[in-house]
Amino acid sequence: MIPKMDEYKKRWAITSDDAIKPGLEAVQQALAKLGNPEKDLTIIHVAGTNGKGSTIAFMEGILRQHGFSTGVFSSPALLDIHDQIRINGLPISQEDLDATFKLMKEAGLSSLLTDFELLTVAAFVSFNKCAPDYVLLETGMGGELDSTNVVIPAVSVITSIALDHTAFLGNTLEEIAKHKAGIIKNEIPVVIGSLPEEALAVAHRVAKDKNSHVFAYGEDFSIDGHDVFTGVKTFQLKDRKMKGPHQGVNAAVAIEALLAAGIGLMEGEVATAIATTQLSFRFQEVSPRVFVDGAHNPAAAKELVKTIQMEFPGEKVDFVIGMLQGKDIEKTLDELVPVASSFTFLTFPHPRAEKAEQLMRYCHHENKTMTNQEYSNILLVSSGDNARVVTGSLYMVSGLATYF
Repeated sequence: MIPKMDEYKKRWAITSDDAIKPGLEAVQQALAKLGNPEKDLTIIHVAGTNGKGSTIAFMEGILRQHGFSTGVFSSPALLDIHDQIRINGLPISQEDLDATFKLMKEAGLSSLLTDFELLTVAAFVSFNKCAPDYVLLETGMGGELDSTNVVIPAVSVITSIALDHTAFLGNTLEEIAKHKAGIIKNEIPVVIGSLPEEALAVAHRVAKDKNSHVFAYGEDFSIDGHDVFTGVKTFQLKDRKMKGPHQGVNAAVAIEALLAAGIGLMEGEVATAIATTQLSFRFQEVSPRVFVDGAHNPAAAKELVKTIQMEFPGEKVDFVIGMLQGKDIEKTLDELVPVASSFTFLTFPHPRAEKAEQLMRYCHHENKTMTNQEYSNILLVSSGDNARVVTGSLYMVSGLATYF
């Protein structure tokens, strides 16, 4: 479900399937009808279970601080279809997206693609028209069979690998790593974040087969507890606005990726960008001691706990949580228990939202409850002396954005 996409499909009489159909053939055929707009773009392609959005945000901030123009394709939508295609930090306008849909209609793309494939093509068409210096391209799911994997990038990036989307990507880290490593291209460098050993081995093996030079976190570059980046260059960074040790790693991956793409970076500009970049819903403080964070799987929840322990040492927090069906809910909640004073569960407005009653059953904490409170009011103030953290599905926390 891509908010407001149906409005464009209806207006331009384009049909597409809302199913998930991994594969590249349909997208390749559609792009060929449009003259392959993706081939004129300088692209950095990013895959990973967690950290894609934050890493792209850091890269976007660094590039713009250096005076480069940028295009970003990301998912899911934070508010609606427009923020999935961003140009110089701003969501694409209705006028520009209408022009893109008009071109796709004239090219005969109706009934050929899924919704996400159609949106991917729309992004390439839109970027081709405005010609940004760099396009930061996020995979939707996996990598090898993801509709974005039709490009030859300047550099490929794999931020992290953990168990998620197991119905499509497999039940082991090795299987998931194989999908993510599918974005590695022949003789194109790949930058890899902090991966589990078995996943890292897969990435190295694929890179070797593709004769792709690997820049791996902890081996070729790193960032220390004082935010000093060390790689081909050394940068002393300022305070990061995005908190947590995992965001330090994401910042390091972003810097290394830009360097691997051959972009000359200046320490002062990099430091300013890292200090000011804030991606929505990544431990974002929306009112005093009230934070929102889209930790929707066990690996993300584990990093959220580390952030809470760093920001509120010795304290526990009150969680407000809504999640989608099909996620590993029990393990995600288990990760949060050590820093939880309480859990409050809700059913948020989304067709795949898990019921609050079911979330309660998965929770192994003695202090848990449900709320029927108005969706718009659940995070306005912290409760008592504890900080409040609203987390779970990105669809849930993004739905709250109009209220803070």
